[in-house]
Amino acid sequence: MDIVSRLRSVVQEILQENYGLKIDLKDILVNETKPEFPGDYTVVLFSFVKLAKKSPELLGQELGQLLVQNHAQLFSAFNVIKGFLNLSLTDSALIDFLSVNAGATDFGRKKNRGEKVMVEYSSPNTNKPLHLGHLRNNFLGWSVAAIYEANGYDIIKTCIANDRGIHICKSMIAWKLFANGATPELTGIKGDHFVGDYYVMFSNEYKKQIAELKSKGMSGEQAEKEAPIMKAAQQMLVDWEAGVPEVIDLWKKMNGWVYEGFDVTYKRIGSDFDKIYYESETYLLGKDLIEEGLQKNVFFKKDDGSVWIDLTSDGLDQKLVQRKDGTAVYITQDIGLIVNKFKEFHCERSIYVVGDEQNYHFKVLKLIAQKLQLPSADGLYHLSYGMVELPSGRMKAREGTVVDADDLIDEMVRIAAQHTEELGKVQDFSPDELKTLYDTIGLGALKFYLLRVDPKKKMLFNPEESIDFHGFTGPFVQYSYARIQSILRKEADYKMGGEKSAELFPLERAVIINLEKFPSVIEQAGLEMNPSVVAIYAFNLAKLYNSFYAEHSVSRAETEGKKQLRLELSVLTGTVLRSSMALLGIKVPDRM
Repeated sequence: MDIVSRLRSVVQEILQENYGLKIDLKDILVNETKPEFPGDYTVVLFSFVKLAKKSPELLGQELGQLLVQNHAQLFSAFNVIKGFLNLSLTDSALIDFLSVNAGATDFGRKKNRGEKVMVEYSSPNTNKPLHLGHLRNNFLGWSVAAIYEANGYDIIKTCIANDRGIHICKSMIAWKLFANGATPELTGIKGDHFVGDYYVMFSNEYKKQIAELKSKGMSGEQAEKEAPIMKAAQQMLVDWEAGVPEVIDLWKKMNGWVYEGFDVTYKRIGSDFDKIYYESETYLLGKDLIEEGLQKNVFFKKDDGSVWIDLTSDGLDQKLVQRKDGTAVYITQDIGLIVNKFKEFHCERSIYVVGDEQNYHFKVLKLIAQKLQLPSADGLYHLSYGMVELPSGRMKAREGTVVDADDLIDEMVRIAAQHTEELGKVQDFSPDELKTLYDTIGLGALKFYLLRVDPKKKMLFNPEESIDFHGFTGPFVQYSYARIQSILRKEADYKMGGEKSAELFPLERAVIINLEKFPSVIEQAGLEMNPSVVAIYAFNLAKLYNSFYAEHSVSRAETEGKKQLRLELSVLTGTVLRSSMALLGIKVPDRM
């Protein structure tokens, strides 16, 4: 049990035995003590004072005295500031913590709960390559899955490929018009890039045709409808839905090219899925649930035959769930997929990692699922995240202004190589080791930069800033880890568990207390579905360790007991940094 959990338990016990108060553990709020006050942890008293019929000052004094008297092995001193009880931990409690955990490789991870959580992320369109926005989505989804797994859940990672619709037909029509039989193999272009180029060609030709029609006197709105290339794409969509063999064959071929390209990118960035759903196979799902909802009066039918749900009493509006011709809309598919996923995996919780432009859609989806009493309806969560913008503004795929994921990763690796070589510390690395190192630093910088920001916030991406070896970056944490491994290599003969110094210097205390918080950091990140909690923690731990190392020598410690203490402190710091970065999908090199 970590120290905060032990503190909550003993406070709960004292409140019960001395004041007759039955307080839930979750209602006992424990914070890190503010730097301006003495102490390590603070118990917030305000929620107990009325129940105990004591003033905050008196309750704090009584509680503090009981804690120090009855748990002297844990607490050495206390002070009360208004409604806050500040407690100082004993050196022996922190040293005991270090002794128990220094050799643990799974420190911070919870035992398996036997509960399943599904995380759906990525969900690309098959008419273009992955871009910068997809990278934030993939990194968030993968990291949230890893954090939930560390909290003891069984994880199912899924993706839905948006492989049908007018956007796919646009690339297909452009290929028929302009490709002259070209293929990714013949051109040497990666499959998803190849198909994406034709999506841009469609847009360029469409603009050209609109301009020509307008020059002949047609209105802009009419020209958009009458442009031959758009009409051809719309007809192709009709033919696809009708199952015309020639169209289906081309659709399969072009999607196959894209999937091959996606697979290369996914492997490079470390994204993986237990199941991929395809919209072409799921878009008819949910129609039976519409009929069921009509019978339950969850939905209603308008005079034209279309089916709607009225959510005005829930603060929203009316939402179409089936067109008048009986065809499904996007949310119909999502309703059906909820049931299919539950039948297949029995997950009580399902997390959708989708941008904040879909906030309304997911509010409606959850309400519909609850009103239909679908399985796991209360466990549906939309992990909404802000868009990634560039200094030049938003990206637009059809105009070819998107920052391509593959190109960006290559650029990050190039910058990593340049910055590393400028430091001049890799002369003894082989070419293969250098390639691995630059990939590790470049991709680590990219992931850390995109995950260090709260998902709910929009963010501006700056490649150069993300590879600053001294800033709030992935390379700074990686470098700190590599420094620790260098220290430990020089002391390869030491054995853990030896006699340690019984006293702690302030920076030694600070590092150990920070390490002790790691399990609660993982828990908080899971509750908030927020990897930035882990990123911020890893950076602060690395910074604190560097301050400790600048002040105190490990190999030339004052005594053997101090050396043993600092070596074990270094081992656990390295373990926690490695584990933290792993939760973000980032590797750490042993040498830099």
